[in-house]
Amino acid sequence: MSLHLAPTQCDDKKEDQQHKSAWFQFIKSVATFKGDLASLTAPPFLLAPQSIVEYSTYWAEHPSLFVSPANEECAKKRALRVLQWFLSTLKHQHAGKDENGKRKKMKPLNPFLGEIFLGQWQDDVGTTQLISEQVSHHPPATAFCIRNESHGVRLEGHVAPKAYFSSTINIERKGYSILHIDKYDEDHWITMPKAHLEGIVTLQIAPELSGVSYIRSSSGYTSRINYSSKGWLKGKSNTFTASVYPDHDEKKPLYVLEGRWSDKYAVKDGNGKLLDTVDLSTLKRTPLQVAPVDSQHPLESRRAWKHVVDAINKNDIFAVGHEKGKIENAQRVLRRKESEAGEIWKRRYFTHPQEDPVAEKLSIKGKGKSDVTDSQDKMMWKFDHEKYRIIIENQQNGVKSPTHFRFDSGVGFLETDI
Repeated sequence: MSLHLAPTQCDDKKEDQQHKSAWFQFIKSVATFKGDLASLTAPPFLLAPQSIVEYSTYWAEHPSLFVSPANEECAKKRALRVLQWFLSTLKHQHAGKDENGKRKKMKPLNPFLGEIFLGQWQDDVGTTQLISEQVSHHPPATAFCIRNESHGVRLEGHVAPKAYFSSTINIERKGYSILHIDKYDEDHWITMPKAHLEGIVTLQIAPELSGVSYIRSSSGYTSRINYSSKGWLKGKSNTFTASVYPDHDEKKPLYVLEGRWSDKYAVKDGNGKLLDTVDLSTLKRTPLQVAPVDSQHPLESRRAWKHVVDAINKNDIFAVGHEKGKIENAQRVLRRKESEAGEIWKRRYFTHPQEDPVAEKLSIKGKGKSDVTDSQDKMMWKFDHEKYRIIIENQQNGVKSPTHFRFDSGVGFLETDI
C-alpha cells in the first residue's frame, strides 16, 4: 500500500509547488499592473467554474427573506427587514469555502457582452424569477432583475466591479440596486461594500469586506452598514455594525445590528435592548432552477462557457486556454465588425435610460466614494418589460429573436471568420 501511495503524495506536493509558483508570479504581475485587474489572465487553478453574470443569484437565495418586507405594515420595521435580507446575501457570495468546506476558486470568468443568465426559485412564497445580462464589457457591468410577482417585490440593479492592487487585491463595486415593494409603492436604494482578498501571502485566500454601504428607503429611513476585518492583534473577520435611523438623524438609531455577516449577529433597539439574535448558518438556501444546458439560449452563461467549465473541472490547463480563447477571439471579431458597420450590440433585456429619478432622489451624496456621482455609478440599466414581453411572445410562437438571429449557433458562431 505504501508503494502505491508514495508517488501520489509526491505528485500532490509537486502540483502544490507549481500552484504556489504560479500564484506568486501572478501576484508579481498584479502588483505592477496599471488598470483594471479583470483584464489579467489568472492561473487556471484559480479560475472558478462560473461567470460573474451568475453572481446575481446571491441576491435571492432566501426568497422568503427577499419578499419578507412586503408582509410588514410598519415602515421602520420594513427598513429593518430589508437590511436583514441584504445581510443574508453576503455570506455565500463572499465565502472562502463552499458548503462542503472545500476552498473556493476565487477568479470567476469574465462575462462577454450580451451574456445572459436565467433561472427561478420555487418555494412556499411562489416563483421568484432571475434575469441577468452582461450589458457592458468596457467597463464591465452586469444588470439584473429579480422579481416575485405574487408578493409584488422587484429588485433591479447593476454592478460594475473594478479590481486594483494596493497591498492586496481590492475590488470596488460601482452601481446600485433598487428594491421596489408594490403594496407600499416603496423603493429602497442599495449600494455594495468594497471587497479585498486576505491571505495572499499564505495562499489561504479569503474575501473580506470593508468600508460602508447604504440602504435608503423612500419612506424616510436609512441603513448604514460599516464593515471591518480582523486586525493584526485583535478583532474578528467579517465583522459589521449597522444602524437603521430616520433620514438626517443618524445619531438617533431605531435599531442597531452587530456581529459577523458570515456567522451570527444581534439586533438591538435604539436603547441597546436585545431584540433578537440571528444565526445565518441556519438559513437554508433554495436551489436555483435553470434550464438544461442543451435547451438554453446560445448566449446563456452555462451553455456558452460549458467547454471552459468542463476543462476547469478537469484541471486541463491547455483546454481552458483554448476554449476561453475561442470565445474571446469571437468577441473581438464581432466588436470589429460592429465598429466597421457603425452598429452597437443591442441588449436583450435591459435599456440604458438617460436618468433614474428614484436613484437621484434616494442616493446619498457627500459621503465619499459610496456616492452615485461618477460615470460608472451613473451608468444605470433598467429592465425593459416591453423587450421581455416580445421575447416571451416570440418563444411561445416559435419565433427566434430578430435582434440576434445571426448568433443562434452559439458563442463560437464566428469560428469560421477567425
